[in-house]
Amino acid sequence: MSAVKKNYIVETIRKAQLSELLAKGKRLDGRSLEQYRELKIETQLIEKANASARVTLGNTQVIAGVKIATGTPFPDTPDKGLLIVTAEVLPLSSPYAEAGPPDEDAIELARVVDRGIRESEMVDLTELCIVAGKVVVTIFVDVSILNVDGNLFDATSFAVVSALKTAKMPKYVPDGDKAKATGETIPVPVKRVPVSVTMARIGNVLIVDPSIEEEAVMDARITLTTDDDGNICAGQKGNPSTFTPAQVMAAAELSTRKGKEIRKQIVGAAK
Repeated sequence: MSAVKKNYIVETIRKAQLSELLAKGKRLDGRSLEQYRELKIETQLIEKANASARVTLGNTQVIAGVKIATGTPFPDTPDKGLLIVTAEVLPLSSPYAEAGPPDEDAIELARVVDRGIRESEMVDLTELCIVAGKVVVTIFVDVSILNVDGNLFDATSFAVVSALKTAKMPKYVPDGDKAKATGETIPVPVKRVPVSVTMARIGNVLIVDPSIEEEAVMDARITLTTDDDGNICAGQKGNPSTFTPAQVMAAAELSTRKGKEIRKQIVGAAK
C-alpha cells in the first residue's frame, strides 16, 4: 500500500489552489519554485555498520546503513563486485503505510536510487574483485524510511551516497579461490558523487523537491541524476502525464545546477 493517501475531491480543490499560487511563482510552504527544503545530513550513526547516514529533507527522514561482506560475482561480470540497494517504508513513517513486504513504490524507490549510483559509476566495482569469477566484495545498502513528507527519491539517494562516501571495508587478499581478511580496513573505492534531483510538474509549472501535498496533485514527476561533471547518468519519469521537450530541457538544466549545490553539502558531511 502506498504511504500516501489520495482523495480525488480533495486533490482537485488543492490542485486548483496550488496552480493559482504556482502561477505567481509561490508555493504553499513559502519556497520558490527551485528551492529545496532544509537539508541535513548526518553520518556514522550506526556503530555496527560499515557506514551509515541519516538525511532529513524538510520533514522527510531516511536512514541508510552499509554492510560489506564477500560473495560470488554475477556470471556476466566475473571481475566486478556487487552493490545492492534496498528500501523499506516503515509502518511508523506514515499513517497510511502498512507492515509487510515492499510494495511497488518501495521497489521503484530502491531501483531508481540504485540506478543513479550504478550508472554514475560512483563505486569502482572492478576494485572489489578478489578472485575473478570466484569471490568479490559485496556492498549492501539498506534504507529505512522513518518519516514520509515528500520526495523520498532524493532523500534516499542523498543518504545512500553519503553512507557510501564514508564507508570503510575490510581489506581482502586472495587465498586460493577464497578471500582472506588482512585485519586492515580501507575506504570503499568511491570515484564520483552522484546527485539525484526530483522535479514535479503541476499544470505548466516545474518545481523541485515536491512536498507530500504537491506530490498528491502533481501531473508528472521526473528524477534526474548527475555526476561531478554535470553529466546526466540516469533518469526516471513517474505518473501518467507527460513533459514537453522544453520542460525536459528545463529539468535537465535544473538537475545540473541544483546537483552542484547539493553535492557540496554531501561532500562536506562526509569529511
